[in-house]
Amino acid sequence: MPFFPTAPVRIQPYFGYRNEERLFITARALRSRDSSFAKSGKWQAMRTMMGQFASHEVEGLPVELEIAAPGQQSQRHQGVTDKEGFVHFDIRLEGDWPYGEEPEWETVSFHWSNGEGEHCLDGHVLAPGKSTSLGFISDIDDTIIETGITGNFRAVMRNWRRVLMQMPEERILVPGADVFYNALGGGQDHHGQNGHAGDHQRASRRPFFYVSSSPWNLFSYLVTYMKGRGLPLGPIMLRDWGLNRATFGSSSHGAHKRAAIDGILATYPDMKFALIGDDSQGDLTAFADVAASNPGRVRAVFIRKVGEAMSPEELAAKQSLKSANIPLWLGEGYEEGRKFLASIGLLEDDEAQNVVKSVGKGETEAA
Repeated sequence: MPFFPTAPVRIQPYFGYRNEERLFITARALRSRDSSFAKSGKWQAMRTMMGQFASHEVEGLPVELEIAAPGQQSQRHQGVTDKEGFVHFDIRLEGDWPYGEEPEWETVSFHWSNGEGEHCLDGHVLAPGKSTSLGFISDIDDTIIETGITGNFRAVMRNWRRVLMQMPEERILVPGADVFYNALGGGQDHHGQNGHAGDHQRASRRPFFYVSSSPWNLFSYLVTYMKGRGLPLGPIMLRDWGLNRATFGSSSHGAHKRAAIDGILATYPDMKFALIGDDSQGDLTAFADVAASNPGRVRAVFIRKVGEAMSPEELAAKQSLKSANIPLWLGEGYEEGRKFLASIGLLEDDEAQNVVKSVGKGETEAA
C-alpha cells in the first residue's frame, strides 16, 4: 500500500502566495507515492483514497526553499518539518520583488534528501498583478464540489462511498460553477508546467483563494478536480485533522476558515475581495462578520443556497450586509447570476457577458 512507512520520503508542496514584502508557502514530508487519480475499478479507487487519508508524516526533515526575484540570483531558506510533517515558510523578501502586469504563478524549488540521494521539486506561488484591485475568496465544500466531509469525521463515515471510491472526474460539479468562476476570474491559468526558481506562468485574470474544512490530505485530489473542471486555480487553505475532539468540532471548522480569510486580507491590504460560499456551513454569517470587521474590504458576497429557510443568524447577517451597502447574491445555481454580476460591475467585457448567459430564480440584494 502507498501509505506504508517504508515508502521513500517525498515532499508535497502546496500552493503559496506573496505580496511585495513577504512570501508564504507550505509543504509536507510524507512516506508515500505520488498521487494518481486515473479512473479505475472500485477497489483500486478505494486503495488510492485510503492512501490519501492514511498518510505517514515525516518529522524533523530538513527542507530548503529556493526562491528568485526577476533578474536576480536565487536565495535558499532553511526549514524543518514538524510532528505532522509540515514545513511552513514565511519569508521576508529582500530587495525588489515587483508584481508583473497580470497575476502570475512564480516557480520556487524545494530541496531535500530522503536517504536515496538529493531531490528537487517545483512549487508555485501566486503573485497578483500591478493593476489587481479585486480578488476572490471561495469556499470549496458544497460550493464547487459536494465533498461529503463538511467539517467532521462522522460526515466522512456517512459519505464513505463518495469519499473513498470516486475519483475526481467522477465527482459532480455544482451546476454552473465552471462558467460562473471563469466569468469572474477570466479563465483557467497555465499553472503546472515544470520550470526553475524564478520562472513565471500566467494565472487567472483575477486571483482566487480557496478555503475549506477538508484535510490537507485531499489537496492533490482537489487540484485534480479543479483542473479537470476548468476552474481557476489558486492557493488552497485546508485544515490539519489531528485525531482530537477539538479538530472535529464545528468551532474549529469556523475558526479555521476565519483565520485563513483574515490572513489573506492582511496580506493584501490594498485589495478588495468578493466572498463565495454556500448556506450549509454558516458562510453567510461568517462572511458578514468578516465584512463588519474589515470595513471597505468586501466587494460582494455570493451564497449558493443549499438549505431551505434562513436561520435568525443568517437573516441578521443579510441585514448587516445590506446596511453596509455590500451586494449580496443568494441563488440555487450559478448560472442565475448574470444580472447581478453586471449590476455590481463584475462583467467588464464582452467575453464574460457571453459566458454567463442565463438568469433564473435567485435573490439579490445589490447596493
